[in-house]
Amino acid sequence: MSKDNFQEIKEIGFTSLIKKLSSYHGSERDEIIKGIGDDTAIYKNKQGTVSCATSEIFLEGVHFDVTYTPLHHLGYKLVTSAVSDIYAMNAEPVQLLVNIAIPNKYSVQMIEQLYKGIDSAAKDYHVQVSGGDTTASHQILSVSVTALGAAQEKELVFRNTAKDSDIICVTGDLGSALAGLRILMREKKHWQEHETESFQPDIVDYEYVVKRQLLPVARKDFTEAILQSGIKPSAMIDLTQGLMADLKSVAESSGLGTELYSPAIPITLDTRKVADEMKEDVDKYVFYGGEDYEMLFTMEEAMIEKFRETFDDFAVIGKMTNQYKALKINTGEGETIKIDLNES
Repeated sequence: MSKDNFQEIKEIGFTSLIKKLSSYHGSERDEIIKGIGDDTAIYKNKQGTVSCATSEIFLEGVHFDVTYTPLHHLGYKLVTSAVSDIYAMNAEPVQLLVNIAIPNKYSVQMIEQLYKGIDSAAKDYHVQVSGGDTTASHQILSVSVTALGAAQEKELVFRNTAKDSDIICVTGDLGSALAGLRILMREKKHWQEHETESFQPDIVDYEYVVKRQLLPVARKDFTEAILQSGIKPSAMIDLTQGLMADLKSVAESSGLGTELYSPAIPITLDTRKVADEMKEDVDKYVFYGGEDYEMLFTMEEAMIEKFRETFDDFAVIGKMTNQYKALKINTGEGETIKIDLNES
């Protein structure tokens, strides 16, 4: 790599790097009185609103692999992971704080690519990057993002407010992010075994699932539909840990059980194709995969079809129940799997 494409951070220093990165600030918001450039960001709440806060941390080698993760995509995914939590509260993300620890193996240009991804996502979600911290790291790249949002208190949706007989729904499709990861890991292994610099990964036929892993999109459109329709879910959570873990969280916190009909869970042909090639059970992708950033929500049965008039990218996959303190799964093949919430 030429010097023009790899400028060491020590050549300009962290002060100059921070100044350079401060130009990537997403969308300006009227609520942000003071953004980057002072000791703190100043955020003015609109009358009658409450603030929401969440944070995400990504560690190199744990949450991402730079072998197959473009830094621009990583920046976008960081923002998606944070604002998705805000949307899951039926709130609007307003500002982001980005903290980053950078080892010497990363150049100025590489970190700029990361921030270009952060900037791109922030603009898509209409969020302002209002501050953060930048420091050195001995070995790995570490990035944390804190998202702050706002909502009318009466419009908030929690995960512990599902009711007996509420219908369980999920947006989009599930398992595709893990399918994309399995393809990327396979290609990395092939590259390591053949040790060639000119290696080209075979991902053309897997574009959908790879994009779902590297460049996921938070469901801003879903929360917009809630506002437009005037129909609010009874409970909601974004799917980041996998369907089983996140549904368990809703069930346990609401003091209920669930009945799922697994054939109704939306799975794309792309995801099934990957599972077949890997000789793996596609249901494991769906139940335990995570990082889909779709929304799982519950709603009164009487409101389902009315809500579908405004938003139809969701599937009904089961219902909440107080008859079983368990996750009960109907496989559609005459078999019922029951998982005790106290044991799972």
